Amino acid sequence: MRRTQVGAVLAGLVVGSTIALTAPALAQAKIKIGCTATSDCASAMVAVDEGIFKKHGLDVEMTPIAINSNIPAAILSNSIQIGGPTSTVFLQAVDGGLDLVAIAGATVMSPVNQNSIAAFVRNGITIKEPKDFAGKKVGAPGLNAFLHVLFVKWLVEKGVDSKSVKFVEVTFPTMADIIKSGGVDAVLTAEPFVTRMLNAGLGSVGARYALDLARTDPIIFYAASREWAEKNAATVKKFREAIAEAAVIVNSDREKASASIAKFTKQPLDLVMATPPNQSEPNLRAENLSWWIDVMSSQKMLQSKLDATKLVLN
Repeated sequence: MRRTQVGAVLAGLVVGSTIALTAPALAQAKIKIGCTATSDCASAMVAVDEGIFKKHGLDVEMTPIAINSNIPAAILSNSIQIGGPTSTVFLQAVDGGLDLVAIAGATVMSPVNQNSIAAFVRNGITIKEPKDFAGKKVGAPGLNAFLHVLFVKWLVEKGVDSKSVKFVEVTFPTMADIIKSGGVDAVLTAEPFVTRMLNAGLGSVGARYALDLARTDPIIFYAASREWAEKNAATVKKFREAIAEAAVIVNSDREKASASIAKFTKQPLDLVMATPPNQSEPNLRAENLSWWIDVMSSQKMLQSKLDATKLVLN
């Protein structure tokens, strides 16, 4: 989200946001948490379904957001109070002028979820090493989004000029069709889409690039507007406690976690059970964002020099 877009968002939403944020807090307001249909917000899903939020005195509703890049605007409009943006979306929004702050961790990269991420190559294309991606047309589910940024980082580390690859945007649901039609040479994707395309005989895995990078940095974390977070410090504290409790269930009870994920994402339970939930890590520190800032800066995705210590609420 660039500065001109941010200006439009602020101009259109400031009045409604101000009214909502200054309303008397005589009664506990209902908190809405916005996330996309992935397992990354599983700790919040479990906290709702297992009554953990209620136990901590919070009335919480999960709200589905179609595209992750829409989450910052939803937070600023106060249609949700807490959102689960990816690290890249959050940092671009802050770089564009939105005063957002991270309040708790959601998921981090780990060997389990890294192995589920892949550059899937269509039949007829041979990829034996990173340099073979040069000259290829690669579909990404969001340009400058999580999977795309990681892939570019991987190419750079392997000595491949990322500008030699033509990137286009391809949504997850349409990947199989566009691979089958030859519209792209490869797609950056993740489970369960990798297994679906393998079983359909559409191609092969060209690279497990996230596993190769072997990072443990945040994928998604919970964020709010700084104004809301500071005015609702007690609520944020309860939210963090509930998320920490739910994270234990996400990481240890596959059945409960999968049931909550299936309910929120509206995916078949057996499909969710076939893909392990991403590792939930509720603790988030400023240094956890430093790697992302460095990577995005090197890819010229940020216009300003962001200070990670100011982006995570103490």
